[in-house]
Amino acid sequence: MEALVIGCGLTGSVIARFLAEKLNKKVVIWDRRNHVGGNMYDYYDEQGILVHKYGPHTFHTKKKYLYDYMCRFAEWKEYKLTCMAQINGKFTPTPFNFQTIDDFYDKKEAADLKKRIRNEFGNKATATVVEVLNCNDEKIKKYAQFLFDNDYSLYTAKQWGISANEVDPSILKRVPLRFSYDIGYFDDEYQVMPATTFTDFFKSLLNHKNIEIKLSIEALEHLNVDLQNNKVFIDGEYKDIPIIYTGALDELFDNCYGKLPYRSLRFEWKYEDIDSKQDAPVVAYPQAEGFTRITEYKKLPVQDVKGTTYAVEYPLSYNENVKMEPYYPVLTEKSQRIYSKYLEKASNIKNLFLAGRLADFKYYNMDQALERALNICKELN
Repeated sequence: MEALVIGCGLTGSVIARFLAEKLNKKVVIWDRRNHVGGNMYDYYDEQGILVHKYGPHTFHTKKKYLYDYMCRFAEWKEYKLTCMAQINGKFTPTPFNFQTIDDFYDKKEAADLKKRIRNEFGNKATATVVEVLNCNDEKIKKYAQFLFDNDYSLYTAKQWGISANEVDPSILKRVPLRFSYDIGYFDDEYQVMPATTFTDFFKSLLNHKNIEIKLSIEALEHLNVDLQNNKVFIDGEYKDIPIIYTGALDELFDNCYGKLPYRSLRFEWKYEDIDSKQDAPVVAYPQAEGFTRITEYKKLPVQDVKGTTYAVEYPLSYNENVKMEPYYPVLTEKSQRIYSKYLEKASNIKNLFLAGRLADFKYYNMDQALERALNICKELN
């Protein structure tokens, strides 16, 4: 073993491929799960419907070099994700657009509000809810407040387990308001899904003679950090090899500065012998009790199959002592202060490289995770 990668998701797999292919190193990958692909793992269920085990994934990016990288290992097909939200019993597009105004205002009020938005924001195609809440026009602010009260704040409270005013503003800015009738969840030039499966993409990415994959292995049972000497021991032995860690950083350091907060998810899987469950592949239910959204997988990608499989998504607090996955870092001022202490410790270990949503304690989309991995590859070169 000439390099060790902890985690077989997108970040770890891309770095492993680089180490094996470009640096000709014998790479071992450890993953606690029993499959490759991390949260992008997909499979066919008993009804023959392709589903994503850990929630919906599509690849989208504005950067051609990231898209080109993905094309090295799989064939991709264009797929533009559409989403909706149910508010006061009505389904409306998300990101919210001018159709949303038509859905909740009478014709005269809607026309006036859209005119005011054009006067206030000019040619801007979108703005964050934070910007719209702080604009000068009172009627526009009232509209933004309606959306904040009935969607953003409720969804945030359920998703993150904290009130909207506690969460990092970057979270509230992720889903903007559109100032048009345009639909589609993303505006990126490249929006695709695999021609086959994400799992096939990972098999191709990891198919190299220098890569050995070991699944169902708890890395922290084999790693020990010596803080006195700034070294990581593997099964009690120090090896001066690159160690790429994509897991939770607080757990690597035995929670010495306290636990970092993460959110986990519970999926309630259901099958119905109907053609369609909802009008979009992903629908948010901010006002529903307990769950945040429903993903209907025969529409992600579109599959000509009988019946429909969907997953109801329930967020919950992560507990490392219970079998669950830490999906999302909870970004607050306090949590980021704690993380910075762990990061300082980690930076003293010269052969330790951190990357990925958990290790970096950042909310990454797939393209961001890929870009982060490729930047680590530059450091390793």
